[in-house]
Amino acid sequence: MKNMKAQQGFTLIELMIVVAIIGILASVAVPQYRDYTRAANAQGAVAEADSYKKAVAICFQVEPDNTTCDNGANGIPAANGAITGVADGVITIDLGDLDNDGTNDTVTLTPTADATRITWQFATAAGTDACTEGWIEC
Repeated sequence: MKNMKAQQGFTLIELMIVVAIIGILASVAVPQYRDYTRAANAQGAVAEADSYKKAVAICFQVEPDNTTCDNGANGIPAANGAITGVADGVITIDLGDLDNDGTNDTVTLTPTADATRITWQFATAAGTDACTEGWIEC
């Protein structure tokens, strides 16, 4: 009778297959996670503008000349956080350097008022276009 040992552990090829599968999954997951965090940061900055949008809407109703709807005046809060300014009702939002190209990505929200409502237009003021990148819904 031969003395036979039971096989223990994994073979080298099995370990190499596992490492290859993890590498493939990581190559897909890392860019997706990066895009997700960029979008989350951009949407958080845009969400900060909600109170400013409401204040500008009230200013448009009260003031006949919307050129007086500036930050710190007529009920519009002073610029704070991601909001870098409000001038004539136009809200400027600094998203930060989302794509690490050395330039802060900045968008503006421009109000257009008619008899019954105010609509807001997004526009890229500096840096990468956050709308076309899909970081914010425009």
